[in-house]
Amino acid sequence: MFALDATASREPTWHTARTMHRALFEAASDETGFAIQLCYFRGLSDFQVTPWLTAPAALLDALNNVYCEGGMTQIARLLRHALAEFQGNASIKAIVYVGDACEESPDVLNALAVQCRLANRPLLIFQEGADPATSQCFSTLAALSGGAHIQLDDASGARLRELLRSAVRFVTGGRKALTGSGKESDKLLLSKLPSKL
Repeated sequence: MFALDATASREPTWHTARTMHRALFEAASDETGFAIQLCYFRGLSDFQVTPWLTAPAALLDALNNVYCEGGMTQIARLLRHALAEFQGNASIKAIVYVGDACEESPDVLNALAVQCRLANRPLLIFQEGADPATSQCFSTLAALSGGAHIQLDDASGARLRELLRSAVRFVTGGRKALTGSGKESDKLLLSKLPSKL
């Protein structure tokens, strides 16, 4: 599952970020039997979810139609959706999330992150910007879910591209795929994951 914050705060870097987001779809298209569901929120209550997609063209079309709109974050809504998909089934290997803010109750989000861990759906959170409150929130969510939090600055476009590819390798091959590759992005993601999932 690939989720995006498409609220207005991301608009200044959206075009560049969207180009980087394509890396996840491109990497996923190389994997047999791999499907992605794109989720994003924006505006006051707009929360969109695509079907599970396997065709690269359909994935990229869905991504290219996303635009930013002012509103609050809806991370809790996203996590509830992720937990409701295929309940009791291990087919969802991770929830990859890219965002720059968190404007919701930490207690609510933390409880949902624990549920994600129990469902074996770790959060791989890639944070744009350096807001310390957001960093604390995202770091806690990732830890509670058994996932990873990586903070990116405005110049980290290429880094995000490689990290998204690493996320695909993790989803398809687990920790072993990251350990054996030797790529810097794989090493970074592996270093942020808990020692045992």
